[in-house]
Amino acid sequence: MTAPSKLEAVRIPARLRGFPAGEAEVFDVTLSGAQVEAIVPSCQPARGTLLSAMVDAHAHIDKNYTVREAGAAEGNLFAAIERMAAHRARWTAQSLRTRMLRALDEAWRAGTRALRTHLDWGGAEAPVSLAVLEQLRDEWRGRIELQFVALAPLDLFAEADAGERIAQAVRRAGGVLGAFVYRNDGIVHKLGRVFDLAQQHRLTLDFHVDEGLDVEATGLRTIAQLTIARGLQGRVACGHACSLSVQDDAAANDTLALCAQAGIHLIALPSTNLYLQGAWDRTPVQRGITRLREAAAHGLRPSLATDNVQDAFYPYGGYDLVETFGLGVQMAHLAPAADWLDAITVSPARALGLAWDGRIAPGCPADLVLLAATDEYELLDPHGRRRTVIRAGRTLENIP
Repeated sequence: MTAPSKLEAVRIPARLRGFPAGEAEVFDVTLSGAQVEAIVPSCQPARGTLLSAMVDAHAHIDKNYTVREAGAAEGNLFAAIERMAAHRARWTAQSLRTRMLRALDEAWRAGTRALRTHLDWGGAEAPVSLAVLEQLRDEWRGRIELQFVALAPLDLFAEADAGERIAQAVRRAGGVLGAFVYRNDGIVHKLGRVFDLAQQHRLTLDFHVDEGLDVEATGLRTIAQLTIARGLQGRVACGHACSLSVQDDAAANDTLALCAQAGIHLIALPSTNLYLQGAWDRTPVQRGITRLREAAAHGLRPSLATDNVQDAFYPYGGYDLVETFGLGVQMAHLAPAADWLDAITVSPARALGLAWDGRIAPGCPADLVLLAATDEYELLDPHGRRRTVIRAGRTLENIP
């Protein structure tokens, strides 16, 4: 790796600036060791776009790269769940390590500095993936900050002993408590139990919620209400929330207002939900993505994240958040595109509670990604996505 001393004539998106820029749009950035030393306006035309290293707020590195054995579900969420459950019975520590390492290496080379993975957690006992995750978390320290969420079925928390044992294991391993929430019977009581455990064990929460296009799936609203009632504002993340897209405007906006009051971190997963939630018997009309622009209008800056990679839920893809960003821009009509680059940098950094929120300023870490794109219109094209990844002030390599 080489150590650049200056990045000349780079655009820094407004939402990523942690310094007063005035009317300047192009800057010269001086690096000193592992930090940004100075940022000054540049007199030259832009040569690229500078981001903080990216943050993946929602992934599944335990189940990735399994589609060849498990098969693709082609739009059927619950078929995918069944296929992965059958495949999971054959998982070993070595097979998990191989897949997880592949994911981390790909994410690292693409410019990701932190990643939160959900681990399938089907019973009271910790899965074999947890021990593998803990080992990799130590091995990758200083490159990718690796977090995990216990992804358990919400109904499991109806069993008092099971919920307690899950929470204890998550606390011991320094993780996040989670659940899969979708039109469960007794949903308020079961979610209340999850919140009880989070408060008792001082855990943050991260839910898979309303991952479908059923207008009656309103778990997000219940989670927001419980977050407010329990005083856990800012400590809860919610991924998917697809059903919000098919509810009427009044109901959706009321839920988003509650989410804003609760400080919910909303995470959209464009690739998986476009694949799973659209129709398969005709050209799909509904897109499966949650209401990103409406959330932003309520003061909630959502994140875009990877979710599934080459498994039954989504048989394609990889760990390049710039690619994920491009799909999200097109699915949700996020324009100007450059105004949404915080969705893969600042917003997920805050959702994961990272020490650095990803805003670029003198004194911040020199963990950066320099895209070749000279304006927002090049962000989604092959040339514009070319990048130089800089970690601790040193260049990894140019990524095609």
